[in-house]
Parts: sequence; structure tokens; C-alpha cells
Amino acid sequence: MTGRALGFGAVAGAYERFRPGYPVELFELVAAYAGRPLRTALEIGAGTGKATRLFAAHGVAVTATDPDAAMLAELGRHVAVRTVRAAFEELPAGERYDLVYAAAALHWTDPAGRWQRVARLLHPGGVFASFGGPFQLADPDVDRAVTAARARFLERDDIPSPDGTPPDHAMQWPGTELLAGDLFTDVQQHHLGRRLTLSAADYLGHLSTVSAYLELPPGVRDRAFDAILRVLPATVEITADLTVHLARSR
Repeated sequence: MTGRALGFGAVAGAYERFRPGYPVELFELVAAYAGRPLRTALEIGAGTGKATRLFAAHGVAVTATDPDAAMLAELGRHVAVRTVRAAFEELPAGERYDLVYAAAALHWTDPAGRWQRVARLLHPGGVFASFGGPFQLADPDVDRAVTAARARFLERDDIPSPDGTPPDHAMQWPGTELLAGDLFTDVQQHHLGRRLTLSAADYLGHLSTVSAYLELPPGVRDRAFDAILRVLPATVEITADLTVHLARSR
């Protein structure tokens, strides 16, 4: 995982408080795709366990991995699963799972050998799942105001597609890479709509967990948040749709 991926531990408490969880529809989608019981799973970049809780609550024995001790400590306060402090690239080969999944974390992994590592961690016919999506202000006027307020401090706060796939392309990353390789079959892409209402303070709390802001010097980050807060209404509507990619190991 990249160095930028290792900065979340400093805000583990905020990450837990301000990042949303995952809906039951996500588990139902993955389980239906699997078509057989999901007894064991390996989670890549588990963070504070937002997705861990969803799968563990449905009887899956999750092994949650993350390179950051603070994130795993926060995870342990909310769900009792096996944890491994390691980056995805450091995980030993040998143990195999029914499911390997990443919740808004796959883009932090090293692309070199990524899919070979995933395949080695799955039973034949096992399922890989990756899911996440942008956290966007639903009101275009509010979004433009925030973008203008942020511009002096940060040009953009999103993460572009790792393989350069345009946002209007029918198949998004990582589905594009899964289709291009020969290690997986039955590649699917699904969309789950999700709309949230947050206070202005909670929206800023969420921004405090975004890597682009974490990379700013503390004083600059504070000024950026002050500028954003000044243009926010008391509450904001958020579009937080999930794009889900599913594939089956050969």
C-alpha cells in the first residue's frame, strides 16, 4: 500500500464517527452472486471495520487486515473478528477464503501482481468483491460553492480512476482490469443508490478523514475547512452511491 494509505490512523476516531456504514443490500448482492455459503472472508484494508461488521453480522468468519494499528484498534472496539496488521502485499500465501473483498480500499494496493495475489487467496470458484464510490454534495450550487472555497488550498479532493477509465465509461475500474485478465470470470458491475443527510459539521468531519486533506499541513487544512464551512448550509444532502464489482476465481 502507498504511503498516503497509511495516514488514516491519526484520525481513526473521526473515521469511525463520520464514515458511513454499508447497507444490508450489499451483503445480499454479494451472497446472491456467490450462490453458495460464504463461510470465510479476507478483507483488504479493513480500516475501522465499517464493512467488517456487515459481513460478520451475517455469519461470515472475517479476517480483517490493515497496515495501521490504530485503525485495527478502533475496529476491535466494534466487532470481534480475527485481525492481521499487514498491508495486502505483505499477507502470506497459503490460506484460502470463500470471499476476498475491499471496501473503498483497493486503490491503495500495489497494482503489480495485485490480481495474482487475490487469486492465490481464494478457493477455486471463490468470490472477489470491491465496492465504494464518491461522497458528493447532491446540490450542484452547494458543490460549486465548496469547490470554489477549497480551490486556494486544494485543487481536488477525489481519487481519479487508477487506470484512467473515464467516469462515463460503462465498465469502471477495477472491472476493467478484471475483464482484461484471465484469472477471473463472470465479472459484474452493480450500482446501489445511497443518499445521506448530514449537518455541516458532520460533513466537515467526513472531509477530515479524506486523504487529500490529511496531506495538507495542519494550518492550511484548518483554513480550508473554515472556508468551506462559511459556504455550507446548516445541513447538506450527500450522494454516496456504491459501485460494486464482483468476479469469480477460475
